[in-house]
Amino acid sequence: MSKKNKPDNRGFVYSTDPNFSFEEAPQNNQETLSPNLQKLRVWLDSKQRAGKVVTLITGFIGTENDLQELGKKLKNYCGTGGSAKNNEIIIQGDQREKVLQWLLKNAYSNSKKAG
Repeated sequence: MSKKNKPDNRGFVYSTDPNFSFEEAPQNNQETLSPNLQKLRVWLDSKQRAGKVVTLITGFIGTENDLQELGKKLKNYCGTGGSAKNNEIIIQGDQREKVLQWLLKNAYSNSKKAG
């Protein structure tokens, strides 16, 4: 069996292009900015969530692991669930005041409250 007929982990099995190869897309590994340089925005959002309200933290610049860690700390502090992906942190419920308080206490001094 030739190399181009073997499936890869993304589901490709065969290509008619003779120059096709299974190459990984380049990932841009950004370094995480220090907390005092992060410009995070805290939003209240209910769009496409079946009327349920969430607190949305946007503007994080850094690695996916650091985003997950910050999301975990915020969820733990607020005592609610949520998720962290696509450089956004979603906290269930209207937790704007708690999130802003935690961010300011932990040197995220450029944080802004919006909406």
